[in-house]
Amino acid sequence: MTVTTEVTQKGRGRPLTRIKGHWIDDWRPEEPEFWANGGAKVARRNLIFSIFSEHIGFSVWTLWSVLVLFLGPAYGIDPAGKFMLTAVPALFGSVLRIPYTFAVAKFGGRNWTIFSAALLLVPSVLAAFLIEPGVSYSTLVILAAIAGVGGGNFASSMANINAFYPQRLKGWALGINAGGGNLGVAAVQLVGLLVLATAGKDHPGLVAGIYIPFIVLATLGSALFMDNLSQARNDKRGMRDVSRDPHTWIMSVLYIGTFGSFIGFGFAFGQVLQVQFKSDFPTPIDAAYLTFLGPLLGSLIRPFGGALADKLGGAKVTFWNFVAMAAAATVVLIASQQKSLALFLTGFILLFVFSGLGNGSTYKMIPAIFRAKAELGVANGGDAGAAEVESRRLAAALIGIAGAVGAFGGVLVNVAFRQSFLTYKTGDGAYIAFIAFYALCFALTYVVYIRTHSRKLVGV
Repeated sequence: MTVTTEVTQKGRGRPLTRIKGHWIDDWRPEEPEFWANGGAKVARRNLIFSIFSEHIGFSVWTLWSVLVLFLGPAYGIDPAGKFMLTAVPALFGSVLRIPYTFAVAKFGGRNWTIFSAALLLVPSVLAAFLIEPGVSYSTLVILAAIAGVGGGNFASSMANINAFYPQRLKGWALGINAGGGNLGVAAVQLVGLLVLATAGKDHPGLVAGIYIPFIVLATLGSALFMDNLSQARNDKRGMRDVSRDPHTWIMSVLYIGTFGSFIGFGFAFGQVLQVQFKSDFPTPIDAAYLTFLGPLLGSLIRPFGGALADKLGGAKVTFWNFVAMAAAATVVLIASQQKSLALFLTGFILLFVFSGLGNGSTYKMIPAIFRAKAELGVANGGDAGAAEVESRRLAAALIGIAGAVGAFGGVLVNVAFRQSFLTYKTGDGAYIAFIAFYALCFALTYVVYIRTHSRKLVGV
C-alpha cells in the first residue's frame, strides 16, 4: 500500500491512502479540514467523469425515443408497436438498476463505471448496423431491450457519488450528477434532429453510430481519472435491510412520480405529438424540433431541485412540486380536449420542468431520512461513527431500489399512453391517471414527512 499527500489534514498526519488499483481507503468527507484540504477536489474529479459516463448512458437508454421517429411506413409498425419499443428499454433499464447498485459495492465505483461505459458499445453498434427496412419487429424489440443497459448506469453512478460527498452537499452533488446524466435524454433528441436535418429519415443507424467514439472516451476517462472508495464496499445485506424499512417504499413511490415521469415522457413525447397532433407534425423532423426541449429543461433544473431542497428541506420542496405537477397535467388534459397545441406544449414543458425539479428534491430526501434516524440513535446512546456508516450504507441501498422502481415508472407512462390511444384515440386517459397519481404523491409526502406526528423525522 502506498501513501499519497493528495488529501492530508494539516498537522494531523492522517493522509488519504491508496491501495493498488485506484482504491482510496481513508475517506472522511464530513470532516471540514479533510474536505477543504483536498477531499473536495477528489470528489469533484470523480463527479465530473461520473456525469460524462452517465450522460452517455442516458443517451443510449433513450436512443429508441428517437429511433422510432425514423420507423416510417417501410417498417410497418403502428403507434402501439412504437410505444412498445420505447417501453421495453425503460423496463430493462429499471430492472438493471438494482444489480448495478450492488456492483459499486462489489467492484468499486471506478471499476464498475469503466465496465458499464464500455458495455454501451453493444447496443450502439448493433443499432448502427441492423436497423433498416425489412428487419423483423422481434429483432427491433431485442435491440431496444439491449439498450436498457444504459439505464443501469444511473443507479451505480448515484450510489458512487453519494459516498464521496458530505451530507450538507448531497442534494447539490446528486442533483448535478443526475442532471448532467439526464441531459443525455435531450442530447440524443438533438442528435436525432441533426441526423434528420442532414442525412434524412432513412439513416437511423447514424444516430447510434455517433455515440460510439463518445462511449470510448467515457470509458477511458473513467479508467484514468476516477477512484474507488474502500468504505463503499458495504455488505451485501444493504438492500435486504433497507427493504424492510417503510420509507424505502414510500420514497420509491415518490420517485415514480418524479423520475418515472421524466424518463417516461422523454421516451414518449415525440410519439404523442405525432399521434395526437398529426396535422401539425406530419414528418419526424417536425416533432424532433420540439422533443428535446422538455428533457433539456427538466435536466437543467434538477440540480436546482437538489440545492433548493438543501436550503428549504426535501420534503417541503417535493410536496409543492407534486402539487405543481398535478396542475400541469391538468393543463395538458384541458389542452388535449380543446385540441390546443400551444397550451398542450406549455403543460407538457411544465411537466418536464417539475419532474426534473422533483428528481433533485426526492434524492435529497433519501440520505436525509437515514441521517435523521442515525441522529435519533445517537441521542439514545448509540455510537456516532457506527450510526454514520450505517446511514450511508442504507442510503446507498435505497438509492438503488428507488432508482429501479422510479425508472419502472417510465414503463408505466408508455403503457398508459399505449392503452389510452388504443382505447380512446387520445392520451386523455393517461393524463387523468397522471393527475390522480400526482395527487397521491403530494398527499403521501404531506402525511409522512410534513405533518407533525410522533414519528416524524427531523430534517428531511
